Amino acid sequence: MRIPHSTATWRMVPSWEWHRVGVDRSRAAAILRACSYAPRLEEAAATELPEAMARLQLIPGIGPWTAAETLQRTLGAPDALTLGDLHLPVQIGYALTGARGGTDEQMLQLLEPYARQRHRAARLILLGGRLPNRRAHRAPHSRIAHL
Repeated sequence: MRIPHSTATWRMVPSWEWHRVGVDRSRAAAILRACSYAPRLEEAAATELPEAMARLQLIPGIGPWTAAETLQRTLGAPDALTLGDLHLPVQIGYALTGARGGTDEQMLQLLEPYARQRHRAARLILLGGRLPNRRAHRAPHSRIAHL
């Protein structure tokens, strides 16, 4: 088990260290902004999921995807379904209907029977292994660590 760094430690990380680990300037700035609101963010842990999601998204650079992923990992929020993900709607749609393609709206409809447990249901569906065949990458990944 690891203890997370304090906000003071995060603020002391120099810019070249962010680049070395592959974090670009905008993401590093979002992390540092979140550090300045840390006490208010910690209060969100005691609130209901919609309010916690909204509070996280008030910070510039944190959108619905980041908020859901954060709440899944920090609070174990069973209904914090990741919206705006490139692959998740396609994978959930394929696993439940057999059709390729999929949108967030379709995924929400498919997971409606699992309301209040949609993240858990999505994880179990993905663990079931019925996923579309992978396709080759169309563009190379860009790495910034060498910059």
